[in-house]
Amino acid sequence: MPAHSRPPVALSIAGTDPSGGAGIHADLKAFTARAVYGTTVITALVAQNTHGVSRVYPIDTDFVADQFASVLDDMPVDASKTGMLGSRALVELAVDRAARTREDGSSHLGFFTVDPVMVATSGHRLLESDAVTAVRDLLTPVAQLITPNLPEAALLLGDEVTEAADVSQQRAQAVELVRRGSRAVLLKGGHMDGDRLVDVLAVAAATGTSAAAAASGEWVQDGDVVLREFHHRRIATPHTHGTGCTLSAAITAETAAAVHAGRDMSSPDAIAEVVASALAYLARAIGSGSGWRLAYDPADAHGPVDHLVDLTSHVRGPHGQGQQDQGRHGQGQGEA
Repeated sequence: MPAHSRPPVALSIAGTDPSGGAGIHADLKAFTARAVYGTTVITALVAQNTHGVSRVYPIDTDFVADQFASVLDDMPVDASKTGMLGSRALVELAVDRAARTREDGSSHLGFFTVDPVMVATSGHRLLESDAVTAVRDLLTPVAQLITPNLPEAALLLGDEVTEAADVSQQRAQAVELVRRGSRAVLLKGGHMDGDRLVDVLAVAAATGTSAAAAASGEWVQDGDVVLREFHHRRIATPHTHGTGCTLSAAITAETAAAVHAGRDMSSPDAIAEVVASALAYLARAIGSGSGWRLAYDPADAHGPVDHLVDLTSHVRGPHGQGQQDQGRHGQGQGEA
């Protein structure tokens, strides 16, 4: 099939969110906003909203396998991501599908990003205890990129490991995750205090490649790992529901477009480029939705981001106000 005869195709393997801010629902919005065709494999039905998760209804593993077959036997997937998997059986199923290859030797899942969803912001556990080991030992090594937040990174490193308290520890944990088998790690710093946030990208690279990356001035070399940081200001808003899902979905969309265009995604610079673009999109989405009020009761509510900020900014301002009569365009307020 000629590449130009279809759009880039992205796959989300995750749970639902009926309130539309996270999970499959957020992923499809982000895929659309980043101009790729979205497909899904639903792993769980989750009752949640801006106040948290109230119930999780697991889906049988054999039906999840049927969903994989429905997509992968019918469409070429350029990039995919996992979100909530829930059980060890589903982790193992995702690992198996990532290992299956096409005639050209590439994975059926394309560029594979793992968002290791373990605990909801509300504190509701989204991953069974025996599945954590499977994520550590089986899932992260088959991913091209993992996108943990600080608590998730600590859990991936061990049950007794505490989350990074400063950027130096954040760098060290990102490097350690790479050395334990993850090809690339985007360790997000949103859980740290302060007005400025740092996301650390660590990538494993061959000696020649890592030396070239470090020589560019944008990377710092730590043995066989190169690191790059993305600094941005914290946007003062409680509306951060689904930001992890949205970021990993945006990365998946960007990589799907790159793979579809024939780009080699093996270099640190290629990964950094899609990460930078996705972070910039997320900052705009957070900024545009920062003043929304969707919940009847705003107390302790964490609303969603504005996934469609780039598609609707010509008719809506950053807080959802109509701008057509004023003749100006709403812009996201974040910086990446």
